[in-house]
Amino acid sequence: MRKVTGSTDRVVVVGAGLGGLACALHLAAAGRQVTVVEREAVPGGRAGRLSVDGYDFDTGPTVLTMPELIAEPLAAVGEKLADWLELTPLSPAYRAFYPDGSTLDVKTDTVQMAAEISRVCGPREADGYLRFVEFARDLWRLERTNFIDRNLDTPLDLMNMSLLKLLGMGGFRRLQPKINQYFRDPRTQRIFSFQAMYAGLAPHDALAIYAVIAYLDSVAGVFFPRGGMHAVPKAMAGAAEKHGVRFRYETTVARVETANGRAVAVITDSGERIPADVVVLNPDLPIAYRDLLPESRRPRKLKYSPSCVVLHIGSSRSYSKIAHHNIHFGTAWKGTFDEVIRQGLLMSDPSLLVTNPSHTDPSVAPAGRQTYYVLAPTPNLDVAPLDWSGGLGRRYADELTGVLEQRGYVGFRDGIEVERVITPDDWAAQGMAAGTPFASSHTFAQTGPFRPGNLHPTLPNVVFTGSGTQPGVGVPMVLISGKLAATRITGTAADLVGRAL
Repeated sequence: MRKVTGSTDRVVVVGAGLGGLACALHLAAAGRQVTVVEREAVPGGRAGRLSVDGYDFDTGPTVLTMPELIAEPLAAVGEKLADWLELTPLSPAYRAFYPDGSTLDVKTDTVQMAAEISRVCGPREADGYLRFVEFARDLWRLERTNFIDRNLDTPLDLMNMSLLKLLGMGGFRRLQPKINQYFRDPRTQRIFSFQAMYAGLAPHDALAIYAVIAYLDSVAGVFFPRGGMHAVPKAMAGAAEKHGVRFRYETTVARVETANGRAVAVITDSGERIPADVVVLNPDLPIAYRDLLPESRRPRKLKYSPSCVVLHIGSSRSYSKIAHHNIHFGTAWKGTFDEVIRQGLLMSDPSLLVTNPSHTDPSVAPAGRQTYYVLAPTPNLDVAPLDWSGGLGRRYADELTGVLEQRGYVGFRDGIEVERVITPDDWAAQGMAAGTPFASSHTFAQTGPFRPGNLHPTLPNVVFTGSGTQPGVGVPMVLISGKLAATRITGTAADLVGRAL
């Protein structure tokens, strides 16, 4: 494994996103002097917080899986997850609504889920589900140990017996045909394959290795932190500060200063110079290369994931038939992905994620009120530079509101007290390449060792973390990326654990 050369005593982490925070905790555990420089007034990066008139909204991810990956960096500094976060397991993890009027509750208890599938789709489908769980669990264990939780420098790093096992399991087949081996009903086929969109691909194009996302979502369990997802970075930053990490909020880094082929400091927009032996960059990787680093060996042109429009709604209306996370499938399926990913069109028959955080935690809204987070996939700005700032955002928000009313949210528009519309233009303004919060897509050529590396190719003491580098997109992967970045600086993961103990 390649690692940072030279002194690594003083580390400056640019950005207090989840990857930067995980990295900072592991580095603090390893005895490094760590300074985190963050342009916002609070930690979190994409996992930020928007507060309006008593309503609190999570501005980034809303689905939390694998809380043990939060516990890991906390444990590195001797802290317990339960002392910092109150997590509620969600049951159901999702409620799926289908065009034929049927619903399916996704339960993480496999016995209960098999019974639910049997009730909705029949016993044969339930048998297929149990076989899928066994396959996906084995797939996750194999991938995590051998491919995800490792720094990969070249494709040769993959050449081991585990790769042969992965091939034998069908991991390099396409996801949708693999899912269809276990499920015959279109409803179950959708609920266990829609997660490919998180990887930036249609289920028909994604590799079967991404069935692990469905496993994490639908089998390992979904949780909600009291106070919202933003409570996660708040907890991690609090623990890091307790253990000596220095935070500089409301401080924007303008560039990385280099000398003799190494990074030597970061320069803020006010001209302040913060010396560093190592610089860790948590901004979106292509933007970090473009805005913060000198012109040299920038990553090749990347293919980006679809973007999304998000509606943050504070409402007087509640709906008894919905759960915390709700997926409303349109009639179209493959055509919907084609519209968004290939044709650069808005969905003609939208499939939507509606999250209702106040369903679980009333503290995020005023008394008797509700918060809603509505996510609609859209083309990214590379595929379709649509005129979002010219009124399209407002018109599309109105269209989505109408769709929700047609799908059972009676009086949804009349109940709106607070509304904020986030479009691809807004994601771009926040520093996300191609106007997408989901980074570069997980095509084969952008996966594993083919994804942009987390160690700069010519500056040996510049390290990257976040969804744009290995292992990839999603809260679990970003948390792992923080540990991998720290490992580049301090040595092996075993060294990290040993020093923490």
